[in-house]
Amino acid sequence: MKKIVSLFILCLAMLACGEKEKKEVRDTSKLSWEEIEQEAHGKTVTMIMWTGDSKINSYMKNYIVPKVKKELDINLEITNGQGSAIVQLLMTEMQANKEKSDVDMLWINGETFYQLRQIDGLFGPWTSTVPNSKYIDFENPFIGTDFQQPIAGYEMPWGNVQMALIYDSAKVENPPKTRAELLEFVKSKPGTFTFDNSFTGLTFLKALLIDIAGNKEELMGDFNEEKYEKYSAQLWDYIRELKPYLWRKGEVFPESVAQMHQLFASGELLFTMSNNDAEVDSKTAEGLFPPTAKAYVPDFGTIQNSHYLGITKLSGVKAAAMVVANTMVSFEAQLEKMKPSVWGDGTVLNMEKLSENERNQFENIPSRKQAPNRNEIQDKALMELAPEYMIRLSEDFRKEIILK
Repeated sequence: MKKIVSLFILCLAMLACGEKEKKEVRDTSKLSWEEIEQEAHGKTVTMIMWTGDSKINSYMKNYIVPKVKKELDINLEITNGQGSAIVQLLMTEMQANKEKSDVDMLWINGETFYQLRQIDGLFGPWTSTVPNSKYIDFENPFIGTDFQQPIAGYEMPWGNVQMALIYDSAKVENPPKTRAELLEFVKSKPGTFTFDNSFTGLTFLKALLIDIAGNKEELMGDFNEEKYEKYSAQLWDYIRELKPYLWRKGEVFPESVAQMHQLFASGELLFTMSNNDAEVDSKTAEGLFPPTAKAYVPDFGTIQNSHYLGITKLSGVKAAAMVVANTMVSFEAQLEKMKPSVWGDGTVLNMEKLSENERNQFENIPSRKQAPNRNEIQDKALMELAPEYMIRLSEDFRKEIILK
């Protein structure tokens, strides 16, 4: 009997060691990159991202997905979701004490990153483990910080863009450059200008708020309630003056930038806007926008920001997600993504860290036709504000403008 008991205890000990070894294998923080690649082999990674743009969807489906399958034997599955929907999903999983999340990778930035950090929903830090991270321009404040927040290894920079206004040059000879000129133009061409009530429109409102504040530095740093109340009151006064002359008299606003693009394409609007300064070229190339469409940055400036890749804390395939992220920030993938005919998304790579041949390939990407040159608009680039500004603008835009 003693022998049986001893054997039973020995078996339990062996099982416990086996379980411990399994957990250690899955603890990516203790693995070399070679071991992470071995762990990633044959896995399926689910990525949740905004799927509202055909060019972006095509890049992911026809370039990234087959690339990681062929080179890494990883199955990358894309599902739709963004912003608060992502936060709610991960909160629900955590409250249900799920062992593994239904999603592994996230396309995020700004207030979503802020909220996910608040609920401890992200895995990290992990980005310094990824080999291609050494080429990323982390020292650039428009890349290394996300809405005034240090990314701290919890998200990998993926692309960098600056908002631009898009207009039909055949119908608009001199697009407005200042807030005063915009008000004057909208009053003279009622029903032809608006902005959406989601991310792009709110980013436009932030640029106006910074302009009202008087200088680029006034709203930098942590959220300031006193400053917000002061300058947002002036912002809502300005929007109320615009409202009767906006599309549909400001009684409704487009639900998305995609809807606004369609209204511009049909000629109902003379303006649309994009968070990607190069999008006008891709939308013109695919025939959605007229060939006379052009983009510009007004004198009051626009927000430049980056978007990022995150990994969920409850992902069961963290190693595979890291390997996919490494591919998505590689020279080849960043170069392909930056082509205006593909996506036109700005790179997050530091050109000085690339080889001469690689730099030449970036420099020889087909030049923009309708979009402004990045060098011409950099001095009008505005830093993102702390995430609370976006959250408050969203709430107050509804209360002060939509419901009144």
